[in-house]
Amino acid sequence: MGANPEHQIEPPVGHTDAVAWIGRDHGPFERSSVPPAPFPAAAAPPAGSDTRLKWTLVVSAIVVAVGIASAIWMSRASAPPTVTALASEQSIPLVSVTAPGITAVTSSVTFTGAIAARYDMPIGIDGDAVRIVAVYVEAGDHVKRGQLLAKLDESVLVPQVNRLAASLEQARAQAALSTAEYRRAKAVEAAGALSAEDIEKRRATSATDDAAVKVVAAQLAEAEARLNRTRVVAPVDGTVLTRKAEVGQIASSGSEALFRIASGGEVEMRGQIAEQDLAALKLGQPASIYLTGQAQAFEGRVRLLGAVIDPLTRLGEIRIALKPDPALRPGAFARGSVTVDHAERPVLPQTAVMSDSKGAYVYIINDKNHVERRAIRVGGSIAAGVIVVQGLTGTERVVTTAAGFLREGELVTVMAPAPEPAANAAQS
Repeated sequence: MGANPEHQIEPPVGHTDAVAWIGRDHGPFERSSVPPAPFPAAAAPPAGSDTRLKWTLVVSAIVVAVGIASAIWMSRASAPPTVTALASEQSIPLVSVTAPGITAVTSSVTFTGAIAARYDMPIGIDGDAVRIVAVYVEAGDHVKRGQLLAKLDESVLVPQVNRLAASLEQARAQAALSTAEYRRAKAVEAAGALSAEDIEKRRATSATDDAAVKVVAAQLAEAEARLNRTRVVAPVDGTVLTRKAEVGQIASSGSEALFRIASGGEVEMRGQIAEQDLAALKLGQPASIYLTGQAQAFEGRVRLLGAVIDPLTRLGEIRIALKPDPALRPGAFARGSVTVDHAERPVLPQTAVMSDSKGAYVYIINDKNHVERRAIRVGGSIAAGVIVVQGLTGTERVVTTAAGFLREGELVTVMAPAPEPAANAAQS
């Protein structure tokens, strides 16, 4: 190579023949008339041969690389235009869309709670502690108003009533005698047989005896009332829910209720409902109640909506009136549903609906295949997807999946819908 300094090889020692060398400063090669003497067998090869070999390999590698690059450039230049177009299309997102259309949907409000007696009446005793001597009903029995439920010990009260009854008869007799004496004194008052003082005393005695009759009569009535309390009776027609009374038990006014009766056998469901759902409910709306382990639904109506909202749970009370049924046992867990609306709404897959600080929204594809954001209002969900109550007409092309990776205004390619199975069958 011209860029490398030429290495001058010194002739061997003792060699006197003229040798002609080829170099940049020499003319054409001339063969010498005298053959050169051979080199000694043990002499080493010239030191410049390794350098020339390395440079030869480098030059060969550069030539091969240039050839490969030229071949690649020529192949790309001669490639058909469709390859370049395909490469450019791969940078445009490919999305799948759906036109939801309109679906008939039913909006309902659900809640949970428990079955309870509409009017749960506790029955106990009022008075001193008394022993229970008999019990006549069991839980679940239907009773009539005035029916005897239990009997208390009356061994002390009966003699008191009898004594007061005798005292009343005695007081009445004494009052009758005093009244008769006063009438006689009044009759002879004009003749002057008795003084005015005697007549006044007899009148006072008669009045006192009449008052004594009333006192004894009141005492007798009190004793009879206490005696009547030894008979525990049903205040209304209904069903016995619980029985806590046992023979030999000491019952008192401060103890637990002996019986609990459902007035009229009426039952209802008492549940808790979310604050935002209360506005959609009205009194009298039909409701369906489901019990654990029961396939059938029990029909009822909204009887009461709570007047207050619990500030901690943000829940309100709801009560559903139900028809009496042996399966509706108070205390049973129940789930209720009230239908609040029938309408035709667009229904979208859950993957198509997104939300942020501005609310729920979807991405739609316009006529120019650009992405547009559309705010919507969700009205609930069903098995088919999310119900959209505002923001869509059902004719838009809505992005169904991977919408979170798109940007508003971005150009996309819409994936062609798969052929229907019926169409495939017709073609085959």
